[in-house]
Amino acid sequence: MGKKRKHSEANVPEPAKKDSDAPERPKRTLLGWKDPAPDDTKESSPIFRNKEKVLITCSRRISYRYRHLMLSVVSLLPHAKKDNKVESKESKGATLNELVELKNCSSCLFFECRKQKDLYIWMAKCPNGPSVKFLVNAVHTMEELKLTGNHLKGSRPILTFSANFDKDLHWKLLKEMITQIFGTPKEQRKSKPYYDHVFAFSIVDDHIWFRNYQISVPHNESDKVDRGGLDKITLVEVGPRFCLNPIKIFGGSFGGPTLYENPFYVSPNQIRALEKKNKAGKYAKKVKAKTRRKRHELENPLEVGEFADMWKE
Repeated sequence: MGKKRKHSEANVPEPAKKDSDAPERPKRTLLGWKDPAPDDTKESSPIFRNKEKVLITCSRRISYRYRHLMLSVVSLLPHAKKDNKVESKESKGATLNELVELKNCSSCLFFECRKQKDLYIWMAKCPNGPSVKFLVNAVHTMEELKLTGNHLKGSRPILTFSANFDKDLHWKLLKEMITQIFGTPKEQRKSKPYYDHVFAFSIVDDHIWFRNYQISVPHNESDKVDRGGLDKITLVEVGPRFCLNPIKIFGGSFGGPTLYENPFYVSPNQIRALEKKNKAGKYAKKVKAKTRRKRHELENPLEVGEFADMWKE
């Protein structure tokens, strides 16, 4: 066998020296670059990502209609989390703030039922506020309406507001809170990446009316909608329906200084008391009419006729 050539005899090229001024290459991991290389051309700016999550819960002894309304709202909001019932006491604010923190949420919708008749909704940004208390009227759930509209569960809604929301400061604040709570964040884990329904909020008689519509588009090839052609797109109502009457706006979460108070608000207890008083007034009028009739009969007795004793024999 022939002898091997010695490696020392071969001229081995020296490796190129690394430039000490060049930045080191970042380490690559399974999740991406561990330390991204700094880019001097572009200024590093933090990217805002909406991580809004809403905790939805209710008070104890809630009626079945209001519970169905709460479940309908939960099904409409893919970024919502449902929790157990909370006792409706004065200390409910601290309890709800603690629950919101434990569930890693930033907002809360609390359905509070009083006397199994009246429904109040607390809409709060936790833990620093503000918060709003509403009285809910004209409640119609999805099961009651049985409308023809339908949309996919988890799809993102388009929020529309009437022009009245830009008039006063308290309406602007309510518009911003509704936008943050009812608007589904982009790329949310349980949401679909497209829009197929509309949430409509309108102010009529100082009340906020809520409607949910499906965006109906024809899918036939002959009726295919061109880009920008909105004539063939229609809205079909899905439900639920409810009306929000704002009572107070607080500076904190479920309490704090009062920022706004509705001067036209009348509590349901006062309305029921007036109705009861009117009914009691009708009964009192009947009693007075009977006493007047008896007094009139006693003061004006009937004269005895000439044939009164005719059949007594």
